[in-house]
Amino acid sequence: MTHVISPEILRQFRRLSWTIYLVLVLGYISVYFHRMAPGVVASDLMQAFSTTGAALGSLAAMYYYIYTAMQIPAGVLADTIGIRGAVTVGNLVAGLGSILFGLAETFEVAAIGRFLVGLGVSVIFVSLMKSNAVWFSERIYGRVSGVTLLLGNLGSVFAAGPLAALLGMMSWRTVFVVTGLVSLVLAVLSFWLVRNRPEDVGLPSARELEGRVSHAPRQRHWLRELRMLVLNRRIWPGFFANFGLAGGLFAFAGLWGVPLLRDVFGLSRGDASLYTTLSLLGLAVGALAAGWLSDHLGRRKPVLVGSALVYAACWLAMLYLPWGPGWSGMLLFALLGFTGAGFVVTYPCAREVSPPPSAGMAISIVNTGLFLGAALMQPLFGWALDLAWDGMLVDGVRVYGAGAYDAGLWLMFGFAVIALAATLRITETRGRNLTVAD
Repeated sequence: MTHVISPEILRQFRRLSWTIYLVLVLGYISVYFHRMAPGVVASDLMQAFSTTGAALGSLAAMYYYIYTAMQIPAGVLADTIGIRGAVTVGNLVAGLGSILFGLAETFEVAAIGRFLVGLGVSVIFVSLMKSNAVWFSERIYGRVSGVTLLLGNLGSVFAAGPLAALLGMMSWRTVFVVTGLVSLVLAVLSFWLVRNRPEDVGLPSARELEGRVSHAPRQRHWLRELRMLVLNRRIWPGFFANFGLAGGLFAFAGLWGVPLLRDVFGLSRGDASLYTTLSLLGLAVGALAAGWLSDHLGRRKPVLVGSALVYAACWLAMLYLPWGPGWSGMLLFALLGFTGAGFVVTYPCAREVSPPPSAGMAISIVNTGLFLGAALMQPLFGWALDLAWDGMLVDGVRVYGAGAYDAGLWLMFGFAVIALAATLRITETRGRNLTVAD
């Protein structure tokens, strides 16, 4: 049965859908800020807590450890208790964790704060993507995903050049306390404004607005649906594509990119952060481009394979080409972000090979690969640096040579090869859900 849609209902639907989207995407911006900020404050953290490269990598990756472990539970929460409850509690926990991290006097307390931040923000992205699946048309899901990644990456941009400039006016501790307070405000806004489904406020679904029948509600217990998703072989290539593409890129841009430019080329923190800012801007633009192109072509796989291929070539270029500060380095960092952004297409792929009521869990499985990759790569890169460290210290901070960084870059290339192999196994959906007749 379809609804007769009045203009007033349509306006109300659009107004509410974009209000919900705005609140959720603001939370998502904070997710990216927390993800990338350690790269700019790396030297401050090493000095404050007297850490080695591997220990710093583990502190930064604490966010990724819990984020990775929480991805499937986040999908379950989004599909069961709902988007509103998940993001409200998530923003609350993340805010308290950020404040604790900013006030920490010991490495252990900082690790707990970083853990709480990761725990809190772990539910935001999956809830946002689930909300997009509910409040927006399936025909533009790839584009909405691209816009979402673009806006989220504003947090990455804020965590690069602008954060470096801000650290000239206030301490890194103040920055994280203020960020925590912002998350607490977002928790209040989430509870006040976010709604799980249009039907909860008496509105027709997005499909009904297009004259189509709504998807059937969940008919099995979520544990049975999760088991079916885990056994679905068409989901797992997206997991490994995210592992190698986004996992490696986030580990590099979020922690080791700035130290590389500082140690190898002698750039200041502010100058080095310009390059990671370009990488993150490339990621934002690339996400938008990849989502739009996949919708425009009606094809997912060519976009993913092409992105992974050029991304892997970029790491080889970083190892073998005579790049350095200036246009060559800027171009290479921007291209890394732009091509790595192809991972955004894995989300519509996951949604389109899974039953609609399980969209949150399907996206969460794929998203787990991203954070597992970053959680492994951040300390692995630091471990490679420590193995080749020659004992040089500057103001109590370890300084590594070019050869040490080459070892880490080879690890990055290895992750990229894993991603490329995975994209070749992606199921082409042509932009439609393969599990339902439409």
